[in-house]
Amino acid sequence: MTGSSSHPTGTGLGAILFGPAVMSVLGTIVLLFQALLLAHGGLTTLGANAVSMAIAGPLVAWGIWQGLKGRAPVWLAVFLAAALADLATYVVTSAQLALAYPDAVGGFSASFAKFGTIFAITQIPLAISEGILTVLIFNALQTNAEPELSSLGVLKGA
Repeated sequence: MTGSSSHPTGTGLGAILFGPAVMSVLGTIVLLFQALLLAHGGLTTLGANAVSMAIAGPLVAWGIWQGLKGRAPVWLAVFLAAALADLATYVVTSAQLALAYPDAVGGFSASFAKFGTIFAITQIPLAISEGILTVLIFNALQTNAEPELSSLGVLKGA
């Protein structure tokens, strides 16, 4: 395996609070700092990382949040938005890596299945953990920063 690592993304909470457009910009800035200051990711992969982590993840989180807000318990909407945004990031990453490293026999599909399987081992538990942590953070924000959440429009319809 080559080309990536597994970790929580944090894009779910950002998308819930600020929307996918703002989170895409913030996520790209974080990835740039990560590449320059921590030598993680790198400048040559910044575009691919931004698409998977700063665009796909926030769009999934925002869509789930908007779709479930007012229809499901807030904790469930927050959990699913964060966990599925994390998983979506790694589905896109698997597709990107499969395009870059197609299997000699099975091509894109076989490579996508291999990358997806490897990521699933680490990313499913991480996504569940991120979902739980995001619910805890969101609950703390509701308790301590309700006026700010209201001014952002986060609690409207929730």
